[in-house]
Amino acid sequence: MQIIPAIDIKDGHCVRLRQGDMHSATIFSEDPAAMAQHWLEQGAQRLHLVDLNGAVAGKPRNELAIREIVSVIGEEIPVQLGGGIRDLDTIERYLDDGLSYIVIGTAAVKNPGFLHDACSAFPGHILVGLDARDGKVATDGWSKMTGHDVVDLARKLEDYGVEGIIYTDIGRDGMLTGINVDATVKLAREIRLPVIASGGLSSIADIERLVKHEADGIIGAIAGRAIYEGTLNFKDALKAAGN
Repeated sequence: MQIIPAIDIKDGHCVRLRQGDMHSATIFSEDPAAMAQHWLEQGAQRLHLVDLNGAVAGKPRNELAIREIVSVIGEEIPVQLGGGIRDLDTIERYLDDGLSYIVIGTAAVKNPGFLHDACSAFPGHILVGLDARDGKVATDGWSKMTGHDVVDLARKLEDYGVEGIIYTDIGRDGMLTGINVDATVKLAREIRLPVIASGGLSSIADIERLVKHEADGIIGAIAGRAIYEGTLNFKDALKAAGN
């Protein structure tokens, strides 16, 4: 199972938020590309980027920082990006820049036709980010709750040709309270798509619990605040995940 460092970008800086609150950003680096290089050297097998300003604006806002990260990483490991990606031209531009996967979140829920077109135009490159609280999907940078059940929605996405699901429990994200393993496993068991766990990863115990369910389709976990604040040692996390 992969442990995937998150690089959340706000105003060109690498930050972490608490429960998606843009006003609670902690800056961990002024240089996201240097942070990407750091995680590569630490043994990361994949990186997860989020354009936080883009997620709020509904269009890219940190393209320069993202390009710099891709230029540093090259083709050594896959890099995935989410945040404000709402049209095919943006996807094409980012893939041409060297990104491996595009994460579609709000647009996948609000505009399934767009998701279908994206999967058709860029097969193998589209992930869907499902953010949920109490089993219901949230959109627009977590600011709006929908009535969609996360499992029901994920099942509908299977036929679109989506490459995988990133599942975030938004009540836990950035809070170091532990991954919602039960909800993640429930989702993974109900669908055929691979699932990446996200939101609140805080300990080796979280990883050990997730690893037990690799056979259910959990292929990775995104690590954020814990590896930046040092409460979770990244190399120990890799070892616990079997890397």
